[in-house]
Amino acid sequence: MEMVQDWLWALLGGVGKMFWNPLFYYLFFLAAVLGVARVKRERRNFHVRVQDAYFELRQLFPLGVVLGLVASIVTIAVGLVIPLGAVLLFVLFSFLLSATTKIRVLSPAYIIGASFFALIFAAGRTLPIPFFSNAFVGLDEKIYPAIGIFLTTLIIIEGILIVRNGSTATSPKLLKSKRGQWVGIHEAKRIWAVPMLLLIPGESLSLPFDWWPIFSIGGESYSILLVPFAIGFHQQILAQLPKEAVKRLGKKVIKLGVVTTALAITGFWFPLATIIVVALAMIGREAITIQQRVSEENAPVYFSKRDNGVMILDVLPDSPAEKMGLKVGELITKVNGTKVYNESHFYEGLVRNRAQCKLEVIDINGQIRFVGRALYEGEHHELGVLFVSDQEKWGNEAV
Repeated sequence: MEMVQDWLWALLGGVGKMFWNPLFYYLFFLAAVLGVARVKRERRNFHVRVQDAYFELRQLFPLGVVLGLVASIVTIAVGLVIPLGAVLLFVLFSFLLSATTKIRVLSPAYIIGASFFALIFAAGRTLPIPFFSNAFVGLDEKIYPAIGIFLTTLIIIEGILIVRNGSTATSPKLLKSKRGQWVGIHEAKRIWAVPMLLLIPGESLSLPFDWWPIFSIGGESYSILLVPFAIGFHQQILAQLPKEAVKRLGKKVIKLGVVTTALAITGFWFPLATIIVVALAMIGREAITIQQRVSEENAPVYFSKRDNGVMILDVLPDSPAEKMGLKVGELITKVNGTKVYNESHFYEGLVRNRAQCKLEVIDINGQIRFVGRALYEGEHHELGVLFVSDQEKWGNEAV
């Protein structure tokens, strides 16, 4: 009974200390910045925003909390112990890498990978850090396998987040191609928080904080600490349908995590092998990004002007277009019986019959289908479909 009470007290104390972590609040700031920047760009491109500015904030925690809880149970059950010095470096590199303004570098492969190699050089040294000067003292090569397993576990979580959340509500964007034509692309840009409970050697916290809850297992003392991990993701999709492209990349990240986890297990017998695993994880994650970017740049742009209709770049949520079942990537060829070749033709066809909207659509499988809906006052101006148009000067980037 006393042991259970120790565990519960340590758990509650560890959870509460997450609110002391500046990274916890910083993640809200990053999500808010992403949301505001996206809305400004969408209004600049289309004079309307697709999702509200709070969308990124709403994506910050829900799925990450569930995945973090599952991973916490697994890692604690198998007895993975993460030294306090490593946790400090995780937080430090999260801040440092976010300063690059490239959200994609907030991947576990880079944050924990960089922390791992920094820990190798800091191990055994006393550093002038208030309250944590001895956080790196007494560390040896036995800590490396646990960090390797922890890294690969977070890579798997990253992949799941990309597949399940990154592919949802990607943002449309207009760019100028190298040929001087306006084209449409989709952008997935997310920041996720994954809170995880970590087993920390008790003595590393009892020194600066003698009141910190500690419990014992097999004669060794431990503390529990809830740490919010930042996972960032950024992908631009030029040559494919956005949802499929993002999911495809996410599955590659999951495969990377599974393969490196299998290799990381060998580190418990050969601790130095963990160095190779961490390096492979960092190189593999970067290779996935580069391969995706190169394949997109060498393929025809999907959302470009067509001779036989107007391509749907995006559909606004809760709009008449969404209620009609229109999908991203479909081609509208006729409006109320009239062929359309650009956005102007589309709206001219709509106003010919203000009470009814009948569309002939070629879906993403090349099949023709017909959709229709009665229109209410003003809806012919607010159907909720975004197209690629060359009649406005909206941007200056080349793809």
